Formats: sequence, C-alpha cells, structure tokens
Amino acid sequence: MRLMPALAGVQDSAPPPMPATIGETGLAPDGVEALVVKALYLGEATGLAVADRVRLPYVVIEPLMERIRAEHLVEVRGATGAGSGAYRYALTDLGRDRARQYLDGNAYIGPAPVPLGSYADYMRALGSTRGYIDRDRLRGGFAHLVVNDRLLDRLGPAVNANTAIFLHGPPGNGKTVIADGLGRAAGGDMYIPYAIDIDGAIVTLYDPASHESLDAEDPDPLSIVASAPRDRRWIRVRRPVVTVGGELTLDMLDLTFNPVTRFYGAPVQLKANGGVFLVDDFGRQRMRPEELLNRWIVPLESRIDYLTLQTGRTFEVPFDMLIVFATNLDPHDLADEAFLRRIPYKIPIEDPTLEEFTRIFELNCRRRQLHFDQFLVAYLERRHYRPFGRPLRACQPRDLLDQVTALCRYRGIPPAVTREFLDAACEAYFLDQGTSHKSQGTRHKAMS
Repeated sequence: MRLMPALAGVQDSAPPPMPATIGETGLAPDGVEALVVKALYLGEATGLAVADRVRLPYVVIEPLMERIRAEHLVEVRGATGAGSGAYRYALTDLGRDRARQYLDGNAYIGPAPVPLGSYADYMRALGSTRGYIDRDRLRGGFAHLVVNDRLLDRLGPAVNANTAIFLHGPPGNGKTVIADGLGRAAGGDMYIPYAIDIDGAIVTLYDPASHESLDAEDPDPLSIVASAPRDRRWIRVRRPVVTVGGELTLDMLDLTFNPVTRFYGAPVQLKANGGVFLVDDFGRQRMRPEELLNRWIVPLESRIDYLTLQTGRTFEVPFDMLIVFATNLDPHDLADEAFLRRIPYKIPIEDPTLEEFTRIFELNCRRRQLHFDQFLVAYLERRHYRPFGRPLRACQPRDLLDQVTALCRYRGIPPAVTREFLDAACEAYFLDQGTSHKSQGTRHKAMS
C-alpha cells in the first residue's frame, strides 16, 4: 500500500478524550488487570512504564497495581523517584503463574483495547463531520499526475458520495494511482484503536503496513506531568489507502484467528475504514468475482459489515470507506445488475491523448532529471506507435524511460533520451516489434 500526505486545509478529526477511571475505559477491571500482569511478564518495570505499555494513564491503573500488590502477585524492587508510579515492580512466583494463566487465555500484550461500541461511535462521528471536496481540492490531490478535467469532474461527485466506484478501461492507464489520488484528495487524519475488545475477545486493528502513524514519541513517557491529553489507546494515522490485488481471498475479508496467541487480526476492509479501499485488478483474484460480490452486497448498501468470532458470536462493525474496484475487464462480465446498482459510479479510464502522453513523458523526465525534448515524443509516436496501431498508455513513458536509464548505466554513460535509446527500449518493451519494423530501423540507421 502507498500512503498519501494530507492536503493543507483539510480538517483533521478530534482525538478521543483521555479516560480518568477504569469505568471510563469501557473495559472490565479484570481485563485491564490481566493486561497489566502480562505486561510485567515481559520484565521488571516502574508503574509509569507499565502504564505506558498498556497506553493508559497511571491514575487509571494505580488502584490495580495496589490490588495485585496486596494479592502478592507483584513486589516492589525499589524506586526511581517519588510516588508509587516510580516504584519498580516485578512479578512474584505467584504472579508469574497468574500471568501464564492469562497468556493461555490470549497472548496479547500491548495497548489496552477499545470497546467495540466506542470504536463504532467514533466512526459514526467521523462520518458525520466529513466535509466535501470541490474542484480545486480534487485537482490538488492529483497535482502529481496528468489527469484531464473531464475525468476529475466524474471522480469528484463519486468521492463526495463516499460509496463505491468502478474504474474500468485498458491496462496501464493509472487506475491504481488514481485511487491513491482519491486518498490524497480526501486527506486529513483520523484515529484508530490499536485493538478492539469484543466481550473479552481482542481484535488488533492498527497495522503499520496499512496505516501511517502521525504520533510522535512522548518527550518523557515516565513523567506524570507529560501524560498525553488524549486516549493513547488510539493512534493518529493518515486516512488509509489500502490496496489488495490478485492475492485477495475470501478469508482475508473475515477475522483472522491465531490459535497460538488466541487473539484476532482485523480483516483488510476494517483496516481501510475512514479511507479508501482499492480492489485492484478486480476479476483476477484467487476468488471468483461472485464470491466477493455476494460477501459485500449487503455492506455496500447498509454501510455495516458483520464479522464472526470463533465462539460463533456475530457482531456488526462500520463499513465506512470509499471502495474502488479497478479492472481492465468489462464490468458487465464481472457483476450482475443487482450488484452494479450498488456501485453507482462507473468511470472509464481511457487512453491518454498524444498531448497528455507528451505531458506524462515530460513529467517523468523531470522526475529523473532527464532533458525533455517534445520532438523525441513525436518521433516515438511516429516510429513505434502509429505503424503498429499501438495505443498510447499512461504507464509507458515511465517504463520506457526506466529502460533508457538502465541501458545508459550499463554502457557507463550519463542517462540521456535519444532516438537510439528509445528504439532499443521499445524493441525490449513491446512484443509486436515485427521484422518489417526491424528492417526499417536498419535502413533508418544507415540513412542517418
């Protein structure tokens, strides 16, 4: 997945308030106690360090520390300063036995989870405060690409609707980067919990591969004065752009239960909540398109998904994201009318015009610090496209320039764009370089 920076002026979401008591965490005291004991199983730590491990204020866990100390589960090994938060705690033999019992239940050690209800409330509030984008803001999201106004005017209403989009058309014209551009245009940040609690079952949600953290490290995590003014069980991230391709299977859309650690991982669509979820190369997955469509036909309309625990309990979670299906296949061959009705925006991504192709070529030259000559693009079109009826594709300037650069480096010369190097790049890149074309190339070199 590629993550995009937020645009200036995009309103960020409000942080969840910091809990002051166990009751305000929404968690059962026994569950927090188990998490504290498991955190100490990692090794001796001060009270403030334990609080930092579970991402709760020390004032919240202080009564629990006193209780497990009275039960002889922990002992004080010393102090690094004044107050019980500076005491160095270590598990006793009884405490280690208790920790192993807790670990047998589930081996999760980390930030305390957030109740499912709190997460659902936050996502509803986030959705209600979502603003709308206008033409200027959408153009800003695509400033790094060559996209014509006609396409932007089709994408803008779809983004504001925040439902589902079919991007379809020939391969190589940037359907994937367009989805990334939609994430850039949405911009802003949001908060997600590290983990969610469902009646004692823990589902991890934060995934560094899918989420880009915007949280800075605390300047002094052991200082009572420096405690965070918000609930640190939540992490601030850029609105995610999660991409899945041919590797997508039906199992990836459900909770992943680890029988060894005995806690769950969130499915990919839950990680995309609040952002953009791109199903790339739709129709080429290891699962049949009908399986994915049947799985999502209800969530696409109700904006609620249903997941099931190992115990058989089914619960609902928000399904709040912009879903983009990108395919070079005909959407009518992939979905029936009932499903297509739930994807209100079907947007063709067409081949670039010669003018757009030239601008893409120039943009890629600038990125590689190569001299751009528009006459070489005209030569490229006249020599390698027109004779073969070959369509222009948006990805080809990048690919051909990469080949030119690699060839120059092989020859030990500074990269430069010339007719000779473009001829060599095209001969290696295209499969339909016929013998007649090669003979034309030989005559051309002889004449030149």
